[in-house]
Amino acid sequence: MNNIKPIPHDTAGESECEHALKHLYEYLDSEMTPEDEQRMRAHVAHCSPCLAELSVEDLVKQLVKRSCSERAPDTLRVRIHEQLTVMTVAE
Repeated sequence: MNNIKPIPHDTAGESECEHALKHLYEYLDSEMTPEDEQRMRAHVAHCSPCLAELSVEDLVKQLVKRSCSERAPDTLRVRIHEQLTVMTVAE
């Protein structure tokens, strides 16, 4: 089931860019309706500052995702677990 809600189109005093940037992560996370995605694509297609911001945020998201996929060595994980256990017992 799709629980994605449309983005309100009343910008309440925001510029088109402010509105687009406010919803940038929804776009990057594919949490927009197809109609809102199309609006975002149309906006960044003619707005180089928003396109640049989108590119930077997408790069950051990719770096975080790549960094989070690495797993700590088992020896480190055991040492951390032992320390946490010692700290919990000491309390």
